[in-house]
Amino acid sequence: MGRDGTGFALTVPGTRSGVIPVFFRRSKSLMGLDIGSSAVKAIELKAAGKGFKVTAFGVEPIPPDSIVDGAIIDSSAVTEAVRRLFDNKQFKAREVAASLSGNSVIVKKITLPAMTEQELSESIYWEAEQYIPFDIQDVHLDYEILNPAEGPGSQGTMDVLLVAAKKDKIADYTNAISQAGRTPVVVDVDAFALQNAYEVNYGFEPGVVVALLNAGASATNINILNGGQSVFTRDISLGGNAFTEAVQRELGLPYDLAEQLKKGFDVEGATFEEARPVLKAMTDNILLEIEKTFDFFKATASNDRIDRIVLSGGASRAEGFADALATRFGAEVISFDPFRQVAMDPARLAGYTAEDLAPVAAVAVGLALRKVGDR
Repeated sequence: MGRDGTGFALTVPGTRSGVIPVFFRRSKSLMGLDIGSSAVKAIELKAAGKGFKVTAFGVEPIPPDSIVDGAIIDSSAVTEAVRRLFDNKQFKAREVAASLSGNSVIVKKITLPAMTEQELSESIYWEAEQYIPFDIQDVHLDYEILNPAEGPGSQGTMDVLLVAAKKDKIADYTNAISQAGRTPVVVDVDAFALQNAYEVNYGFEPGVVVALLNAGASATNINILNGGQSVFTRDISLGGNAFTEAVQRELGLPYDLAEQLKKGFDVEGATFEEARPVLKAMTDNILLEIEKTFDFFKATASNDRIDRIVLSGGASRAEGFADALATRFGAEVISFDPFRQVAMDPARLAGYTAEDLAPVAAVAVGLALRKVGDR
């Protein structure tokens, strides 16, 4: 999605100004690090023919509530998990691409009067102040021109995708990486990292509207694509933890037993059959938020349809979730395979299978595809 076609990123301060010389470092691979609310996942890729292959993979759990709504609450626990991950000797890259989501990240399509790229770069902070609910001095800003003011239909305006992330949240993530012994060089947005992985594995179809839906532990990221362009994004503050908490509350179970029950295992004091109505009710709650998102999109876009929903994230495996999506929205629903065009050596997968990893690795794969200096 970026200006170089590889993706949209908020780069770490300094990388564009020459502190890291892009022309010397662009060919180096990065470690893609997905710092999620239940685990940290890392993937390293290298070019293989016309595609890529996995050279290293790792995952480390983090304690519950260490990260809430994308904000790091327990920095020591997160840093320790990242450090354990980096202890894997298979990882060779010293430079890391990570990503953010949650309330500290704002993604918004805005319409501006026609202007040159130079004029936009000079005025973007003033323009952005009208759309960002934070002090403009407290955010890092990036943008992408979606529709240049060209042709008879432009009416003298152009669409710009604006992305802002709070500086303190970026610092929390980059500090965790630095303290664990690696160098953060790219900070992306979860939704756009997902888009990178989708592009490499599936390509884009002109005129086809695809909703990338990543249901993680504490949030669900949605990125709606029209062809190769991101036209709407939203983060929903509901994910797999909400299922566990509902089971815990309704059936009076400790968290660890509720987690097992959610995954389909009978536990002491309750059966999965007893949990089914609770899980279905939570699925309905998440579907309602997804429906609101799709309605927002349809109200602001020229298309009023979703052709395909591509599911990823651990919570997407909740029983009946995919079928409920297909029924509710009348769209094709497929499971995102981030390794569809990425070769894997089982010896590099830390004991996991491709089937295990596919639902939870999409963001990390998208990040590992980045290069230093990407926009």
